Amino acid sequence: MSDTFVVCMGIVTVFVGLILIIITCKIVSFFCKILIKPETVKKPEIIRTDGDISPKKREEIIAAVTAACAEDMGTDVSALRVVSFKKL
Repeated sequence: MSDTFVVCMGIVTVFVGLILIIITCKIVSFFCKILIKPETVKKPEIIRTDGDISPKKREEIIAAVTAACAEDMGTDVSALRVVSFKKL
């Protein structure tokens, strides 16, 4: 057997194997979608206010957002300073 034949057979074997894995994944995914019923996901409630937010509620919202930002950045909350906070 020539070296070229062995290399070509190796490449063909790898690609055929990969194609079979992809087909197997697609079939399993299809059956999972049929057999497993998706759970009903509750959508978060959106609270809309017609007027301005009360100052106490505004402070609570800013504190929560600042705490989330500090956690994401991995720093202390006291290291952050809120310059402006606008309702979009």
